Amino acid sequence: MLSYTSAVIIAFDATPLTISTGGVARYTAELALAVAASRPDDEFWLLSDQPFSMMPRAPRNLLQGSGPQSMAARKWWLWGLHQEMTRRRVDLFHGTDFSVPYLPLRPSVMTLHDLSPWLDPQWQPDAGRIRRRTPLLLRVGLATMIITHSEAVRRAAIARFRLQADRVVAIPLAASEHFRPVPCAPSETPYFLFVGTLEPRKNVIRLIEAWREVRKTRQVDLVLAGRTRADFPPLSPEPGLRVLGAVAEEDLPLLYSAALAVVYPSMYEGFGLPVLEAMQCGALVITSRDPAILELSAGAAVHVDANNTRSLGDALALAHDCPQNFAGLRDRALARSHEFSWRRTAERTWEVYAEARRIFRK
Repeated sequence: MLSYTSAVIIAFDATPLTISTGGVARYTAELALAVAASRPDDEFWLLSDQPFSMMPRAPRNLLQGSGPQSMAARKWWLWGLHQEMTRRRVDLFHGTDFSVPYLPLRPSVMTLHDLSPWLDPQWQPDAGRIRRRTPLLLRVGLATMIITHSEAVRRAAIARFRLQADRVVAIPLAASEHFRPVPCAPSETPYFLFVGTLEPRKNVIRLIEAWREVRKTRQVDLVLAGRTRADFPPLSPEPGLRVLGAVAEEDLPLLYSAALAVVYPSMYEGFGLPVLEAMQCGALVITSRDPAILELSAGAAVHVDANNTRSLGDALALAHDCPQNFAGLRDRALARSHEFSWRRTAERTWEVYAEARRIFRK
């Protein structure tokens, strides 16, 4: 159902914005802001059946929709979302978190962040609905186009769900502009930094084990910055281990810049946004050999076997003992990070919208 105005009207699934932190919430907010800012003559709606807060810097053409307006509309993905989009005369829906409407009345784009819900259920214990629903939506073709954040995930998704290759496009994420090197005095006690949700897939327990071995002979702390998911085992206090919890985004650049190294030994990623944020701050990054992260870093990070505690510990020890050896790697990280921006992500996403509308008109 296409609108009869000259402006194109796009709706985003705003449900990820009901959670204050996390990569999907960041993606939804930054993408909506960037696309709306780049297309001032078009109209953009954030829609959800749950309450959420609008971003404080939203442009005038990025608007907040209403929730369910009737009992029938509480069946949001079947009726409520359709009613709201009809009222707003929406041309295309972008499902920012693994889903699209059940009624194919207009073109839709689905973002498939990664395949973690299907690779290991323990990585996403609360993703049962995604595990059941998303493959069905893909199988019956309800998503006109699909976006992934890396070529690695794109290829894996095409193979797993038997998707048409020309309907799946890899568009990388970006780090916000405020992630940049921050001049700072050396920390009184040097520290390694992990940024991200504390959850099993991020391999934080192995990082702690590797750091403990290094700390036996070196005075170096480990700082963990991020919310703790319910299924992550409690951490007992110990000297040198600093668990900060969720950290305000504006405070992260200083943490990244002052770190001896940023360590991100994740078992699996769809992109690896903390790696890019750290690179953009000029940090030395020690990370896993996950295909998506290898694609992102392009040789501008130290990669280790995520399953090998000793290998990880050796990399930490070398970063502590010989930081001068990594100056060139820091420079490469900064140069590589400049290849990403939310403006470029928005431009490429708009091209996918245009292609989805073209396909739907056929």
